[in-house]
Amino acid sequence: MKKQLVLLAAVAVLMLSGCDSVLRRTEAKPVIYLYPEEETAVTVALDYGGTLTCTYPAAQDGVWSVTASPDGTLRDEEGQEYSYLFWEGTCAASYDFSEGFCVPGADTAAFLEEALSSLGLSRREANEFIVYWLPQMEQNPYNLISFQQEAYTDHAQLEISPRPDSVLRVFMAWKALDEPVEFPAQTLPAFSRTGFTVVEWGGVECS
Repeated sequence: MKKQLVLLAAVAVLMLSGCDSVLRRTEAKPVIYLYPEEETAVTVALDYGGTLTCTYPAAQDGVWSVTASPDGTLRDEEGQEYSYLFWEGTCAASYDFSEGFCVPGADTAAFLEEALSSLGLSRREANEFIVYWLPQMEQNPYNLISFQQEAYTDHAQLEISPRPDSVLRVFMAWKALDEPVEFPAQTLPAFSRTGFTVVEWGGVECS
């Protein structure tokens, strides 16, 4: 019983010490892939409740206008090709750590491969996610990982024209831990790609 109380106390402290809503955190490398059924002129507007620090290709007031091909290739007005739309920003957001996963650092790559596949990322998308985040995570004793939903999308809203048929937004909040903790495992929803599909991934490190 004492051990259970200690574990519950540790989890409570951990949740309360998640990403502090007072501090501005960098939401790193959200990238947006566009997969229309045919070559299509697409406008993507990001309504962000924070400060954009970088966009590529350059967005005008948070708006991109590109021509997208079914294979995901994007072209701007000058014909320059891109694989995705990139943005990064800082925001005083609070993230939900009420459930998730405690993963040994050495197991992070295998965990992400399985989790990202379950969430619906393609192999290419998952590979790009992993090679960005893995160097920051695999040397930690443990990583606390929780995939966010409204805690992220409510302050980073996308308006896309024409309207996509399916949208997947994968955003990982995580923090490094010295010791493992036990808390409820997160259920990862399945995703079905139909018609014009938009996929986004990104993340934030919490301390």
